[in-house]
Amino acid sequence: MSLPILREIGVALRNLNPADVRRSAERDFTLGVLAIDEAVWAGIVSYLIPQDTSQAKAREGGRHILRMAAESDFERCDAGLSEPGLPHPSQFYPFDYYNPAASLDALLEDHEDLWLPVGRRFPGARDLVIEKTIWKISKENALFTVATAVPNIIPTWIALPWAAGEFASDTAFLTMNQVRMAFLIAAASDRDIGYQSQKGQIGSIVAAAFGWRALARELVSKVPAGGGLVCKGLISFAGTYAVGKSLERLFRFGRGLTREERRQHYDEAYERGRAVVQEIVQRVTRRTVATQSA
Repeated sequence: MSLPILREIGVALRNLNPADVRRSAERDFTLGVLAIDEAVWAGIVSYLIPQDTSQAKAREGGRHILRMAAESDFERCDAGLSEPGLPHPSQFYPFDYYNPAASLDALLEDHEDLWLPVGRRFPGARDLVIEKTIWKISKENALFTVATAVPNIIPTWIALPWAAGEFASDTAFLTMNQVRMAFLIAAASDRDIGYQSQKGQIGSIVAAAFGWRALARELVSKVPAGGGLVCKGLISFAGTYAVGKSLERLFRFGRGLTREERRQHYDEAYERGRAVVQEIVQRVTRRTVATQSA
């Protein structure tokens, strides 16, 4: 890896403050539960806080759950889950006893600010929060990669409000965003967050930064007429997704993915992300045409 690129990555990482992630994960919140049926109430709580959760962690999580007992309780909740068929305010979502993850997913789609604290406090929700985080960061990296490959498009139009400054290369940006993902996954996993406590993960991300980027450059030069943009975006998407799944495995089991497992996740994301990246390319190219016509 060349020294100039390493310097760019170092500068990019200085724009990234893990304390911001820590504050988001530690924010106070209240998840309401509206349930008359005791079985539904028990089902919601056991989904969020499984029985194998330690007593200490169960108590911590329980402090963030409020069972609705009066109309005024709704005002105390950031969002909530409701027994199906009961009238409820807009920030409450019907709970599907047979597919609880779908119910929580609908809630989190409208309340992204709750992703980290919900993952941190509710072990049953952690897998969903981490998967949504990995998918989101993978889309961001694909968007940035495609945008920077199109002439006359300035990356600052991308809606990434947390990103500060300009990046001399997309490699620096993508590496920084993967490190940010490492902080987010650690936060959702209720683990220590920061450069020192995650130095091994960060080192692996930086060391791997050039392999898939080189492949993207090679592909985009060989595939004509916009197809190269899709390939480049897909490699960015799939590479980021595989990094995220390896981090998830590390926090869950204490070890990352094997080479074969990384390849499997990469291939899966390459296929699953195709429609996402194609839509990104269409958005970017439409913006290019609009800019040139102005």
